[in-house]
Amino acid sequence: MILALLAAAASTTAIDAENAFSRDAQRIGQWTAFRKYADHDAVMFAPQAVWARDFLMDRRNPPKSISWRPAHSFVSCDARTAVNTGPWYTPKGKLAGYFTTVWQRGKSGWRWVYDGGIPTPAKQPVRATPDVERASCSTRAPGAPVIPPPPLTKKEARTTPEDDGRGESADKTLGWDWKVAKGGARTFRVFLWTGHRYVEVINTIDPAR
Repeated sequence: MILALLAAAASTTAIDAENAFSRDAQRIGQWTAFRKYADHDAVMFAPQAVWARDFLMDRRNPPKSISWRPAHSFVSCDARTAVNTGPWYTPKGKLAGYFTTVWQRGKSGWRWVYDGGIPTPAKQPVRATPDVERASCSTRAPGAPVIPPPPLTKKEARTTPEDDGRGESADKTLGWDWKVAKGGARTFRVFLWTGHRYVEVINTIDPAR
């Protein structure tokens, strides 16, 4: 029984974590849920980069939480790092924009390390079922054996609360970077390994407000 429960916990995805995060925001409060799922070194924006642990420390929950759901998930080869994006809604249920969350899975389960959002893009489709795109596990040399990904360490795939930062999965098949301009506009990009090269799968700009 215990082994079955452990196996089930290990098989959960970043999409499962995102959905649980959103449900908990409704159940236990918006900022309480953000604190529950945040990594110690998670980064948020207000509009400049801040440590989530400082930003969220004494923040009270609003009377009713926003809601969100993943529409796309870009996953590293080793399936321990993922970037989710999808629509988020006001407490009244109105589409307000699109969020991006970077997740990492460690000994304590999935924790988010980056959270940001942009206003709703024109003609942006809202997917009913999340679309998952996983990085290739192939190496650079055609025909070469796949090298097992190294274990995730505390020093890898971290962002820092400066005006720009970057991170990558432990197996280097998924990477992201962000930059906040002086006026507050923020650019966020995600790159996925195809087996031959890295392709840019996300490039968003949150304009200064």
